[in-house]
Amino acid sequence: MSTNDNQIKHLKREILIRITEAFQNDDFEESARKIPYDMRPKGCEVDLRCCVHKERAVIRDRIVAGLGYAIEDDDECTLLSTYAKGATERQKPQEDILTVLQGACKGCVPSSVHVTDMCQGCVARPCKTTCRFGAISIINGRSHIDASKCKNCGMCINACPYGAIAKIIVPCESVCPVDAIKKDESGHAKIDFSKCISCGKCIGACPFGAIHEKSQIIDVLSRIKEGKNVIAMMAPAIAGQFPYPIAKVRTALLKVGFSDVLEVAQGADITTITEAEDFKERMAENAPFMTTSCCAAYNELVKKHLSEIEPFVSETGTPLFYTAKIAKEKDPNCVTVFISPCAAKRKEGMNNPNVDYIINFEELGSLLVGMKIEVNNLEDTEFEVQSSKEGRNFPVSGGVAQAVKSALELKGENIEVHPCVINGLNKQSIRELKSYAKNANCPNGNLVEVMSCEGGCIGGNSALNAQRKAQKQVDDYANQGEPIIKNAMEQK
Repeated sequence: MSTNDNQIKHLKREILIRITEAFQNDDFEESARKIPYDMRPKGCEVDLRCCVHKERAVIRDRIVAGLGYAIEDDDECTLLSTYAKGATERQKPQEDILTVLQGACKGCVPSSVHVTDMCQGCVARPCKTTCRFGAISIINGRSHIDASKCKNCGMCINACPYGAIAKIIVPCESVCPVDAIKKDESGHAKIDFSKCISCGKCIGACPFGAIHEKSQIIDVLSRIKEGKNVIAMMAPAIAGQFPYPIAKVRTALLKVGFSDVLEVAQGADITTITEAEDFKERMAENAPFMTTSCCAAYNELVKKHLSEIEPFVSETGTPLFYTAKIAKEKDPNCVTVFISPCAAKRKEGMNNPNVDYIINFEELGSLLVGMKIEVNNLEDTEFEVQSSKEGRNFPVSGGVAQAVKSALELKGENIEVHPCVINGLNKQSIRELKSYAKNANCPNGNLVEVMSCEGGCIGGNSALNAQRKAQKQVDDYANQGEPIIKNAMEQK
């Protein structure tokens, strides 16, 4: 049992498992329609909602998302069987990758700072003297905050010696680094996709599980059932997610029906060599710094909010870019499926014609359970191309920069490499990146690695394992890797 497990993850997993099981039945559409009733039969005890009918309604919404549709477009009259039929027939996933389940959304109170009953009415009045906006006054000997003047800066919270001032936050809004999620007119969360960078932080932050990725499991299973040449591409972070050797996970994917399974770490090796050359050329031209380009959320950030730093971003493709290219060069008609640690890669996949579908680690785990595949009992199958230690270390924060540095050292390049790691995107780190661009200078280094998730891809929103354990497993697997230069140069 992972320490990342909680009630929401269990519920999402159960629904994905039941969708997978339903797909294997001859009457998939009817089996899908009955899932809410199977999960919450008549007379069952209800823990989370007011009644069994409300429970079923929210489960239905989660199934709609699990079938790859947006709840925002749902008219509540469409049967789950209709959605199931449409999921098997569509050839392309819906554009926006996230959906908000209004039935599950609590409609949290607005974010605000308020004075609690712990206020002691002290003589010093540090809260009042600290506030620059005149929002705090003293009424009946106690501090009072005028909401119309308060800027939610939190300075009074830090000033209060008793900790008597608190800030009420809206979890999904507070973690979004680009303010892409706000309340709509009904008080429910709404995502502004023109701002959203698909980082997935809101998914994990919502304690009601109201924000969902739109799953592509049925799309993938349908292509397999049609007899297509469907190729799985495993993100390097997968080494830290399951309690099985990667060679067994590969066999499990073949058993699911994939024609072949590739390590995206082999694409990471190409990224390393190409990015090392890019860095070498930029330093020769006296560029102040270069940022890496492997994180899909960071690339979306640059595109939508941080255009000023674009001249400093490496033009090298991501590991997924090169791996998908390898697959399509072998068979232009194949169907490629990336197995992903995060929501952002769904967006990258939609922007890349060589990537057809994305399923995340949560979905893969549910798929294996739903198909009753006992991974531990399977034989090992090896990859045709063995990836390097450096490529397999990409999912750990600092791994990309270290790989580029190692490549330059192994090639005997006399270039000073000073990595600077942005370990997680938030408002503060975005301000830092803006200052680097504005001043054309990074005071902390000349090779800036940006990871949206703290810890790297092993901290992605669909991670199944605690980071410390995941990093240990990734390290162990990486140490079995091949020499980086030899491996990557053969593929380029």
